[in-house]
Amino acid sequence: SGCGKSTLFNIIAGLIRPSGGKVLLDGRQPDELLGSVGYMPQRDCLMPWRTVLDNTTLGLELNGVRKKEAHKQALAEFDRFGLAGFEKHWPAKLSGGMKQRAALLRTFLAGRDVMLLDEPFGALDALTRGNMQEWLLDVWQEDRKTILFVTHDVEEAIYLSDRVYVMSGRPGRVSLEVNVNLERPRKAEVTMSPEFLLLKQKLLRPLEEAAAGGGLFVDDRPTLEEQI
Repeated sequence: SGCGKSTLFNIIAGLIRPSGGKVLLDGRQPDELLGSVGYMPQRDCLMPWRTVLDNTTLGLELNGVRKKEAHKQALAEFDRFGLAGFEKHWPAKLSGGMKQRAALLRTFLAGRDVMLLDEPFGALDALTRGNMQEWLLDVWQEDRKTILFVTHDVEEAIYLSDRVYVMSGRPGRVSLEVNVNLERPRKAEVTMSPEFLLLKQKLLRPLEEAAAGGGLFVDDRPTLEEQI
């Protein structure tokens, strides 16, 4: 916590400027492409006065899509996102998992090739979290969008990712980079495989050393501030 993950996302989304260096997206800086990156913050941010359907179409409407057409696009995805039958429900009546599905659909409907998901499953119970992980993998398998995903859960990071970056505390360094070469599509059973357990050990070791020694191992790569 407090290493700058959310700040990094805000920079990538073009919401704030870096103090030094630059981030490039297809050769252009994010502030030149404001609105071109899908961003789901830690909270679902559903509007309590809008139905589930109207919440999922908010991004489309803000982009100038007529409400009728926005509803058509959203409804075509409701079954795939596990929201069928909840179109007219209010957010207050939804479970945590359903709220996250609605927020994720809103992000997906924005049609961006790059999506930033900031701990989207962090507040969910273990069972719901596992179900949401499998569901997200299924959705990704169909759409193949680039997703940057923040998590504090090592197993979640390995299970969902092709590449994992571990960040240290201030000044915010990338302390470890691990490629995840597990086959896709993935199912929960892979978490018990020897390959998965080796990756978990590789990621946990520096974290455990940091907890014991008061600081996270870092290599000689530049700080995030220098890379940005």
